Amino acid sequence: MTGKRSRGRPAHPDILTPGEWRVADGVRHGLTNPEIAQRQGISTDAVKFHVSNILGKLGMARRGELKRWGGVDAGSAMKGRTAMGKTGLGPIGQIARTVNDIGEARKWYGKVLGLEPLFDAGTMAFFDCGGTRLMLVEGEAGPESILYFRTEDLHGEFARLEDAGARIASAPHRIHTHDDGREEWMGFVEDPDGRPIGLMATVGGDG
Repeated sequence: MTGKRSRGRPAHPDILTPGEWRVADGVRHGLTNPEIAQRQGISTDAVKFHVSNILGKLGMARRGELKRWGGVDAGSAMKGRTAMGKTGLGPIGQIARTVNDIGEARKWYGKVLGLEPLFDAGTMAFFDCGGTRLMLVEGEAGPESILYFRTEDLHGEFARLEDAGARIASAPHRIHTHDDGREEWMGFVEDPDGRPIGLMATVGGDG
């Protein structure tokens, strides 16, 4: 033999591995470890392991720091779109509503109410309401809905809002990747009453 064969996995070129990015996005979306584990089909211990590794790699001491971290993975369509100078809120792009049973809600909103289904993502279902998207998410149904505003420069708009005094509840993060490569990105600030206001953007693919 003329050389030694390296052992273990090759080093990943990005700051986080793909699995760590998925967990980081779950944390930034406000999910608990069990919720992340359920959505990704891995164990809670695996999620804890990833979170610990992520915090170590990023030099962070607490999970809350990760929620407000605006990092973008190297292979994302969002890369290169983080400082376009096109800040400002667009039209309301989405309204979210919690439902007790996502299966029953899918049937009711689709078949009874007659809304056009767009796509499903785990315990979430999306419908078109004349150009505005309705997101149903399984949880404890409550009386309020969350407003989401579209913006061309998601990261730039977050920087503007933070400079203006808004509290960042959750930094921009990817929540879903479509089959055609389009990526759904979201982040949240809080209004004066502590309620979330969502900002959203769709990037990549044919969009």
